Formats: sequence, C-alpha cells, structure tokens
Amino acid sequence: MVASVRTEPRGSMAMELTFGDPALTARLERGVDAAEERLRAVAAEARDPRVAEIVGHLFAPGGKRLRPLLALVGAEFGERDPSAAVPAAALAELVHVASLYHDDVMDQARTRRGVASANARWGNATAVFAGNWLLSKAARLAAELGPETIRLQSSVTNRLVMGQIRELAGPSDDGDALAHYFAVVAGKTAALIAMALQLGAVRTDAPEHVVQALAEYGEHLGVAFQIADDILDITSTSEVSGKEQGKDLAIGVASLPVLLALADERPEAEELRALLTAATAAPDDSELPRAAALLRRCGATAQARAIMQARLVRARSAANGLPDGPAARVLHALCDFVAHRDR
Repeated sequence: MVASVRTEPRGSMAMELTFGDPALTARLERGVDAAEERLRAVAAEARDPRVAEIVGHLFAPGGKRLRPLLALVGAEFGERDPSAAVPAAALAELVHVASLYHDDVMDQARTRRGVASANARWGNATAVFAGNWLLSKAARLAAELGPETIRLQSSVTNRLVMGQIRELAGPSDDGDALAHYFAVVAGKTAALIAMALQLGAVRTDAPEHVVQALAEYGEHLGVAFQIADDILDITSTSEVSGKEQGKDLAIGVASLPVLLALADERPEAEELRALLTAATAAPDDSELPRAAALLRRCGATAQARAIMQARLVRARSAANGLPDGPAARVLHALCDFVAHRDR
C-alpha cells in the first residue's frame, strides 16, 4: 500500500509524498495538524484582535507546511516518541513565516500564498513589526524547549538576518555574483530547512551524527528548493506558485537564471542582457513576458535546473548516510518533489 502526506491546504496545489508506510503517514498528518493548532494558539496570544489578525494573516491561507513536516520527519530518527517534536515543528514554521513578512517588504510583493501580502494590506512598517513579533514568539518557544533548541533557533535567525542584509546590499563591485547568490540562499532558505530537521531530531534524542547528516541534507535541499522557486518565477503562473509571476524580474532580483543569463556571452543573449539591465535600473512590467521568454530560450533556466539537480544529488547522498527506513524514504521523496517542482 502506498501512503501519501499532504503538506499543502486542501483546495490548493497538493504536494504529496508517496512511500509505503501508512503508520508513518498517520503520525506525520497528526503532527502537522497539532503544529497548526499550536500556530493558531500563538496568533491568538495577541490580545488586540487587530494585532492577532495581522500576525495570523499568513497562517490562515496555510502553505506547504514543509518545515513542520521536516521537523516531524527528523524526529523519526530519535529514541523518543516523535510527537515530542510538535512544538519544534511549530517553532520552525514561526521563524519561516516571520521571514515571509520581511521578504515581502523587501520584494515589494503584493500577494503571498494566494492572498494580499501583509505589507500590501497594512503597510511596510506593520508587516516588519508583525514579523518581529513572530520571531519573539519563536524565541520564547525555543526557551521552553531547552538550550540546544535555543542555540539552533538563534543561530538560524542570525543566518536568516545576515542573508536578508546580504541580499539588500548586493555583491561588491569586484565580487562573484554567483557566490553572493548562494550565500544569500544559504542564509534565507537552506538554513531554515536544515534547522527544521535538526530541531525534530534533537527533540527525540537522535545521535549527533544523525543530526549532522540531517543538517547536511537540509542545506542542499534548501538550495535546490530556492532554485526551483527561481525557475517558477519565470515559468509558472501565480495560481500555481502562490506569488506574482515574474516578480523577481520586475524588481531586478538577481535570481539564479538571471545571473546565468547575464553571464552568457553568446550573441543571442545580448537582447536579454539589455532587457535585464534595463529592468534593474527602471522596472517595466510590459517587458516581463519578453524577458521570461528569452530566459527560457537562451538556456538559463536549463542551466539553473542542472545546478538544482546537482544539489539534489548531494542531498540524496546525505540521506543515504541515515538509517534506512520510512523516514529516510520521505527525504528521498522530497528530493523527487523538488526535482519536478519547477515544471
């Protein structure tokens, strides 16, 4: 019998992981539901109903809940009852959602998860403070879970903030743009995914070598996940991605396909370079369809996809160092999902 885990809300594009263990499926589903309850309780802690509405805004439409799921999968490698990782699953999502509030301000996003972004609805300052409020709640929850959880949460929050600062600052004039891109992604995306796995494993007393293998897996999966996002910005509709199509192009974000295209010295890439350079200086939405089409034609998306696949190979290698079983198969299934997510 093949089981599945749904990690997006019903009614949206479902991400399903298939593997042959119904008991694990049921545990993960219960754990994700319990983490959802914990998140709703956190939002309700805001006494003012207006504050509760704002800080709970991105919880309402759901999301993939990938990070809570990963925390629960990481817990399967430990010695204790995996349900002990439910608070860790909620913590991972708190930090992630806080980062979304900040990212949407940085990106001037108008939508997120199919609804108006917090900054579009209430303004940038309110969105930033809502993200800060969620980070404060994550810190309090980490304190309740113990010193190792505090260490992980604080370390990842530092990496997250540094990634956001690096993204705002951009690469130095003589710096390597691709190296800068991967440094930003490591802080903003990969660190959060690795943290979720580690938090779950730590909560159930997994051996240190297992925690480190999960961290390595998460770092590589996180980079691949972000590259898939970059490709989706070019190839997918907003209904599928949950974000505005071409938003990265519109605001001049140096996504991986864009960086690869800018470095392409072939004559056929000249028009694309001109469009991308102009978009960075003065964004023009009317040029987005042409730029996206050229990105696909010049091979930048194919190059980005190849880099993504190489990262997934490294993630699988790390997963192969873990004890074999249903939980390890979930990690491989996640690699399969990311491999096809950019379509």
